[in-house]
Amino acid sequence: MAEYSQTQERSGHRAHDGLQPVKGREITLRCRDGVTLRGHVWSGRADPLCGTVIVNPATGVRARYYHYFARFLAEHGFVVLTYDYRGIGLSRPNRLAGCGFRWRDWGERDFDAALDFADKIGGGPVLVVGHSIGGFLPGFATNAKRIDRMLTVGAQYAYWRDYAARERLRLFLKWHLAMPALTALFGYFPGERLGWLEDLPAGVANEWSFRRARMELSYPARERQAILNNFSAVTAPILAITVADDEFATVAAIRRALRYYRHAPTTEVLLSPANLGVDRLGHFDLFHARHATGFWIDALLWLRDGINPWPDKAPL
Repeated sequence: MAEYSQTQERSGHRAHDGLQPVKGREITLRCRDGVTLRGHVWSGRADPLCGTVIVNPATGVRARYYHYFARFLAEHGFVVLTYDYRGIGLSRPNRLAGCGFRWRDWGERDFDAALDFADKIGGGPVLVVGHSIGGFLPGFATNAKRIDRMLTVGAQYAYWRDYAARERLRLFLKWHLAMPALTALFGYFPGERLGWLEDLPAGVANEWSFRRARMELSYPARERQAILNNFSAVTAPILAITVADDEFATVAAIRRALRYYRHAPTTEVLLSPANLGVDRLGHFDLFHARHATGFWIDALLWLRDGINPWPDKAPL
């Protein structure tokens, strides 16, 4: 699996093709519960017909990992919003231990604020690019019915039985035994010092570690129907990308997540490294700068026109 690394993250700050790159403008998002998030808006030759794209990161990945991708979209006519969830990167509080932030908050409150902001900064449709948990979180937001179209990459919620069989035991030991033990010891998950990912709030780490086959079972019984209703209210078409050598986001994992979007038209695509002319992809690689002249160009067809550029790549 291609691991998340700060080396790849820094690659997002290079210009390409000899052009002066679009620069991100720093912004602040204020959530309904008063929590402040920080991010960037990217806008070049904005075309109102393209619309506004919200980029939702994977768990424990800073928004800056997606900056080159955001710049690419801005150079092709989109207005783009990148932001760090509460507890991560630029939105990390001074003290992470005891902050109480959860995965659910990232969708119900943080993405909610991002969507409100996106409505105000651009014209045209509101689009979402969601990586890993970032493609599942929109369903928690009460305003997610305002999304016009979604592109998800490896979007799942980390139920351990969905991991690739060849790596299931290793991943279970890492994320469902070691992570909760270290979280209990430190009061947050010290992912950065381990070189695994960014540090995580305890609530986020524990939701990952103890996630059950049914997502809603992670929450009190009295709240479950409201959560399911939010997901059901989403009607935006979803193009869901699965990568063949992704050990986290298998076809089974993607489908488990997509079933919550009951009223959203969904199209699944399974891409192999060979399809893109590389040896490996894994969970993170499609947002690396090396795909700017391949996968990213193809993805524009869905984001701009709602056309699946890979009609012959549906999983069996």
